[in-house]
Amino acid sequence: MKVVKNMNILNSASFNRLEGAVQAAEFRQRVISNNIANVDTPKFKRSEVLFEELLEQSMGSGERKLEGNRTNSRHIAIGVTKTAVPQAVLTTDETTSMNNSENNVDVDREMALLAKNQLSYNYYVSQINHHITMMRTGIGGGV
Repeated sequence: MKVVKNMNILNSASFNRLEGAVQAAEFRQRVISNNIANVDTPKFKRSEVLFEELLEQSMGSGERKLEGNRTNSRHIAIGVTKTAVPQAVLTTDETTSMNNSENNVDVDREMALLAKNQLSYNYYVSQINHHITMMRTGIGGGV
């Protein structure tokens, strides 16, 4: 019987991307909530979180490229090497203004972004749950 050492089942590239997406959605929730809380604060400038765009850039143009499976650290990497999941980036919009107080928060837009973010978060969590369920099924033999 062959024993695999140091195998982390939940350390796949897709699981790491999902984990990064959940963390970005949680961060985005806090940022949007802060924008809404400061809707009447003079000179407040709204912020937003960039993640999906950075993830898409890090994954390339969408082409599928072959990658060799390395079962030993001494093996030579073939094809695409796995890149780290980018971190979410906070940006502040300093260029616009909604009213005379120089505040640029549009509460209707922020509420729509909040709802969209909640849907994304729910999707990411359901994908993680599916991934874990599939692992459990594989380990337990469908029990």
